[in-house]
Amino acid sequence: MTDYPRLVESESARLAELATGADPGISVPYCPGWTLADLITHVGTLHRWVVHIVETGRQEPIWSRQVPNGLAEGQRGDAAWLGSGARELVATLRATDPDTPVWTWGGDQRVSWWARRMLFELVVHRCDAELAVGVAPVVEAPVAIDGIEEFLEALPHAFWVAKRLAALDAEGATIHLHASDADGEWTLTQGPAGRISWARGHAKGDAAVQGPVSDLLLMLYGRRSPDALTVHGDRAFLDRWLATAAL
Repeated sequence: MTDYPRLVESESARLAELATGADPGISVPYCPGWTLADLITHVGTLHRWVVHIVETGRQEPIWSRQVPNGLAEGQRGDAAWLGSGARELVATLRATDPDTPVWTWGGDQRVSWWARRMLFELVVHRCDAELAVGVAPVVEAPVAIDGIEEFLEALPHAFWVAKRLAALDAEGATIHLHASDADGEWTLTQGPAGRISWARGHAKGDAAVQGPVSDLLLMLYGRRSPDALTVHGDRAFLDRWLATAAL
C-alpha cells in the first residue's frame, strides 16, 4: 500500500525548498496571473482545508475559501507557512483511519481519497515551481503511474470539467496513453454528458500518445506539450481534449 502521508511530506519539503530563497514575485508559467507566492498560498490553503475536513469528520461540502488559513487578508504564504501547514496535514492523515468517512468531491468518500489527492496537488505544483525557477521537472515513474490513474479516476467526478467536455460533442472518441519507460498503458473514452471512462491495457485510440510516464502525467495536467511526446492519430482532437479536461 502506498504511504501517501510520507509522499505528501516529501513533496511538501521539495516545494518549500524551491520557495526558500526564490523571488516570491516570479511568474508561474502554467498558472496564468500567479506568482510563486500565489502558488505557495494556494497549496498551503488546501492543506489547511483538508485538515479541517478530516479533523471535523466533515460530511457536507465546504470549500477552501471558507476555512481560515492563518493569513491576514491580502497576505501571501511563504516557505515556513507552507511547511507548518504540511506538517499539520501529514500528522492529521497519519492519526486518522484512512477508511474514515468524510466529504470529498470525488467518488471515494474516505480520508484516503484526500491523502492521494493532496499528493498530486503537490506533485503538479512542485513541478510548477520548478518550471518557474528554471528547473526541468521530473516525476518518479511509480508516482507518475499512480498520478495518471488518480487523474482518470477523479475526472468523471469533476462536474466543472464534465460540463466543458460535453461541449466538445465527441462522445465515443478515444485517447490512448502509452508509457515508454514503465509498464503503463491506458485508454480513455469520451462518454455521454462529458463524462469519461478508462481502462488499462493496449488498445487503438483516435489519438495515441507515447513517451516517458512523467511527461504523460504532466501533459494531462497541461504542463507538458504533446510536442515533447510521440503523437499518432487525431492531434487536433487531442489538443482540444487536453485544453478542455484540465483539472
